[in-house]
Amino acid sequence: MTTTADIRRPARRAHSEKRRRPRTEALWGYVFIAPTGLGLAIFYLWPVLQTVYFSFTEWGAFGGHTWTGLDNYTRLFADPQVGQAVLNTLLYTVLGLIGIPLAIVFAALINRPGLGGVSVYRTAFFLPVVTMPVAVAMLWRWLYNGDYGLVNQVLAVVGIDGPNWIADPSTAMYALVVVGIWSSIGYNLIIFLAGMQAIPKELYEAAAMDGAGRVRQFFRITLPMLSPTAFFISIVSVIGSLQLFDLVFVMTGSGQSARANPAYSRLQTVVQLFYERAFVTNDRGYAAAIVIALLVLIAVLTVLQFRLQRRWVHYV
Repeated sequence: MTTTADIRRPARRAHSEKRRRPRTEALWGYVFIAPTGLGLAIFYLWPVLQTVYFSFTEWGAFGGHTWTGLDNYTRLFADPQVGQAVLNTLLYTVLGLIGIPLAIVFAALINRPGLGGVSVYRTAFFLPVVTMPVAVAMLWRWLYNGDYGLVNQVLAVVGIDGPNWIADPSTAMYALVVVGIWSSIGYNLIIFLAGMQAIPKELYEAAAMDGAGRVRQFFRITLPMLSPTAFFISIVSVIGSLQLFDLVFVMTGSGQSARANPAYSRLQTVVQLFYERAFVTNDRGYAAAIVIALLVLIAVLTVLQFRLQRRWVHYV
């Protein structure tokens, strides 16, 4: 004879299995992400925490450190060299954003219907991206040379006496920005080109039927639809520019040769100052404070960009 308990037992078993299944799936999810999470913790999170700790210490010439509290940060805010390095880095970052509208324009030109050789153009623009930064810096260091550089030789043809671009304080930063834009515009162009090709063609067809020309379509359809892509590129560009080091290091040299450059104070970035304090003068506690301040600056500017994106980014 079947009782009520016999009827309820399978239902309870099914309910128990249903509750156990999400736990099992969650457990397997943690197992699969464990290698990545462990790698991030060891190679990213732990070094950051260690650097934060070192920023409150002072290192000896032969190793070892002592706790000094906020001394490094007090020294940091009073150091005029740090202020100049921050201004240089911010100036490079702001001027480097010019590459974003340039990349949009070039992407729009390449994306024109019926244009041949698109793959060749994309490859040509993307080549600087896959080229080693050191090779790029060495190439442009030769191009900018005041005595035998190709840039000045071309200017001399039209009667212009070009300066020593990297050694002249009035031109050094702008010359560096040109190199930065040239080396990154290919990456931005490819991303924008992919964004343009994802815009529905029906929007352009409807705009054409309403009498909108190509220019009006570009400003009314292309730019608003590309705003999320432009926001992503701006985030990546700002973070990358604030960490500028290799171009300046190779183009200006290091040690006494770099300090002999009249424009060195106009080119020194925060990361380059960190490198000098950490590995040249062996002032590692102060160097850690510099890089933590840079981390805070990056975080603040990123949060600010996310706040401002509500005013100009249009999500479909």
